[in-house]
Amino acid sequence: MNYFRFEDLEVWQDAVALGVELFDISDIAESKKLYRFAEQLRGSGLSISNNIAEGSGSYSDKEFANFLNIARRSVFECANVVIIFHKRNLIKSDTKQYLLGELCRLSKRITTLRKTLIS
Repeated sequence: MNYFRFEDLEVWQDAVALGVELFDISDIAESKKLYRFAEQLRGSGLSISNNIAEGSGSYSDKEFANFLNIARRSVFECANVVIIFHKRNLIKSDTKQYLLGELCRLSKRITTLRKTLIS
């Protein structure tokens, strides 16, 4: 039994799952004493699911759509950090490609949900 609306949203479930993976990547940066990089990825990764959850509690679809826009922007922030992690040799090319693919899919799902709210 779910207590909150967002728990039933597949896009939120996907954002949480990807956020957990991004936390694992952050641990790699932290182990190399790159604390700021690690915190940046953790924060932006958590922001995705947080904004979906927070927006789902809105009283209007317009307000929810605004939170989804913030969540989507956090996806792009994560993508940027992943690319930098790769350039700094913190993650391998296959990990970068996988994460960017998942982030891209999540971005599209957030956009689709947002469009259903504002149309």
